[in-house]
Amino acid sequence: MSYAVLDACTLPTAEQPVRLAEFDTLFSTAVRTVEHLTATHARMRLTGPADLAATVRDLTTRESQCCSFFRFTVTPAPDEVVLDIEVPSRYADVLASLAERARTATNGRAS
Repeated sequence: MSYAVLDACTLPTAEQPVRLAEFDTLFSTAVRTVEHLTATHARMRLTGPADLAATVRDLTTRESQCCSFFRFTVTPAPDEVVLDIEVPSRYADVLASLAERARTATNGRAS
């Protein structure tokens, strides 16, 4: 399933593949679990280097600037970083696509 880029996204078209590659790298290297809590709220648990929370904050802050419908909450916890992603109900399909992309990128590691 591909990540649907909507008209609501203001990132220039030429930059979208680069951003998507950044998410794919994060997903394939750090995501350990993906939970779909509701249709509008997903949670990912990530592990990685000591600066992982800063990396996730940087990426999600930049994503929020072009796709303002996303609400990202990054919470460092012992031995992991918890990333909560919430969207308005009209963007539930975008969240589902992003969560599925994260699951696929983990090569079966994430539940």
